[in-house]
Amino acid sequence: MERFGSPAAALEALPDLARRGGRDRPLSIAPRAAAERELAVLDRMGARLLCWCEPDYPAQLAAIEDAPPVITVLGDPARLSRPAVAVVGARNASLTGRKLAAMISRDLAEAGITVVSGLARGIDTAAHEAALHRGTVAALAGGVDVIYPPENAELHRRIGDQGALVAESPPGTEPQARHFPRRNRLISGLSRGVLVVEAALKSGSLITARLALEQGRDLFAVPGSPLDPRAQGCNRLLKDGAVLVETADDILAYLGPQGLATFNAPPAGGGPVPPPADPGEKEVEAARPRVTLCLSPTPVHIDEIVRDCQLSAAVVLTILLELELAGRLHRHPGGRVSLA
Repeated sequence: MERFGSPAAALEALPDLARRGGRDRPLSIAPRAAAERELAVLDRMGARLLCWCEPDYPAQLAAIEDAPPVITVLGDPARLSRPAVAVVGARNASLTGRKLAAMISRDLAEAGITVVSGLARGIDTAAHEAALHRGTVAALAGGVDVIYPPENAELHRRIGDQGALVAESPPGTEPQARHFPRRNRLISGLSRGVLVVEAALKSGSLITARLALEQGRDLFAVPGSPLDPRAQGCNRLLKDGAVLVETADDILAYLGPQGLATFNAPPAGGGPVPPPADPGEKEVEAARPRVTLCLSPTPVHIDEIVRDCQLSAAVVLTILLELELAGRLHRHPGGRVSLA
C-alpha cells in the first residue's frame, strides 16, 4: 500500500510481482466473498479485526519493525493499548517458578500493569491466572477461537471475558511449530518489557527475550540455581545484562513513572505515508542475482543484505517481496529472511 498508493492498486500489482519472483502458477487473490465469510465468523464469536492503519491498533505493537498488518482480538481491544509487561517461561516449570510468576504477575496487575503472556502450560498459565482479575492479555499462535493447550479451555474463556485474546492467524487456524516464534514477537511487541522466570538454554522464552531486545524493550530475568536446567537460560540473560528481578517492585522501580504512562509512539494510521521511490524493472532485474546469492536456508537480517549488496533498500525490498509472493522466501521475526 505504501508503494502503490491504495489497496486496489497493490492487489492489482501482486500477480505480476509474484511472476517476476519466479512463481510458476498465477497468484490468485482471495475473493471478496471469502473475506466476508471470515468477518461473519468473527462477528458471531464476538471478535473483531484490527488493521495496522486503524487508530485502535495498539501503538506499542505498531512500533515494531514487523508488526502484523492485521490482528484478531477476542475481548476488550483497549487492553492491548495499556501499559504492559510480558511474563514468560518454561512449560515444565517448577512449583517455585509458578508461585513466583503468579506473585509477580498479581502485584504488577494491582499496580496497573497489564500482564501479557502466551497461554502455554507452566509459567504462562500461572501468570494469566494471577492477573486475570485485572484483565490479562494472551497472544496465541493459532486462531483466537482455537484452544491450546486443551486443559486451558476455561482459562481461555475467562481471558476472553475479562481481558483479551489476540492472534495474527485467521480463526480456525491450528497452531503449528512455525507459528510460535511469530506469536512470541506479539508478546514482546505488546509490552514495555519482558520478564523471563524460568527457561532452558534452548527455549522459546529466550526467543521472546531476543525479540524484546531487537524491539527496544526492557528485559528482566529471575535468577535460579545453576544446577537446575530451567534456570540456565535466565542466568545467561542476567550475565548478558538483563535486570535481576525478585519481586514486582524491581520491575516497577526500573520502569519508573513511564511504566504506567500511555505509550507515546505515533498511533498507527496517523497520517499518509509517502510511497518509497519505485525502482525500475531493469534495475531490479540486474540486482536480483546479487540479492539471491545472499540468501540461504539460514535466516539473515534484511539490513545485512542491503549492506552486503550495496544496493538501495527499495531495490532489495522489492526483490524480497517478489520472492515471497512466489513462495520462495520465508520471513522470520526480527526482520530476518531465508530461502524456502
